[in-house]
Amino acid sequence: MVYFVGAGCGAADLITVRGMKLIGLADVMIYAGSLVNPELLNYAKEGCQIYNSATMTLDEVLEVMIAADKEGKTVVRLHTGEPSIYGAVQEQMQRLEEQGIAYESCPGVSACFGAAASLNLEYTLPDVSQSLIITRMEGRTAVPPKESIESFASHGASMAIYLSAGMLEELQERLLKGGYSKNTPAAIVYKATWPEEEKYICTVGTLANTAKAKNITNLAVILVGDVIAKSNYSLSKLYDPEFETGFRKATPQ
Repeated sequence: MVYFVGAGCGAADLITVRGMKLIGLADVMIYAGSLVNPELLNYAKEGCQIYNSATMTLDEVLEVMIAADKEGKTVVRLHTGEPSIYGAVQEQMQRLEEQGIAYESCPGVSACFGAAASLNLEYTLPDVSQSLIITRMEGRTAVPPKESIESFASHGASMAIYLSAGMLEELQERLLKGGYSKNTPAAIVYKATWPEEEKYICTVGTLANTAKAKNITNLAVILVGDVIAKSNYSLSKLYDPEFETGFRKATPQ
């Protein structure tokens, strides 16, 4: 059996209880050494064979998985953050299916949620934004034209932009072109939830200069949207005494 486990975005204790237990059951573990906190390896049992996928190709990763499964071993593929977001897991799953190998997924905490926790931020404030757009700029990996930064920026919603910290001058220009104002609040969170985390509140118009001043060129998630100001929002109806729910009768004021 192969388990795809989300390691979380940094802090070793942010892995799920299920994920931690699966690591403890693993006979073989392949972890994304370039991004996964190495402290998570301490949850592995004695004798677990551990491979660092940062030095491996897809074929080499699959070779280890398939061989271990044929020997009846439990395999954990430990991915950074939440594997369903930029995790490159589908190609692995498809190959396992072709080999008739069973697998399951265990979710993790993605960087945008670690960043929100670090900033005590809510992405969906009533009357400000009720949507969170998770995206990235194109680099060596293309992005479909209909998913351009300008297209998403036109919505004015909360945005979490991954894998783009090294292109902030272009990102800033495209966010402005798409419809955000120069004064729209923004944030840069470097290595969210890691001990060396850095976080900076700025604006769309000062994104590039802020990153340059702080020497941030990678490993940061960029947040954009009026919710970062934590102002001009309405209170939730869920706890309004005049709002009836399936669990509570309304009490008119």
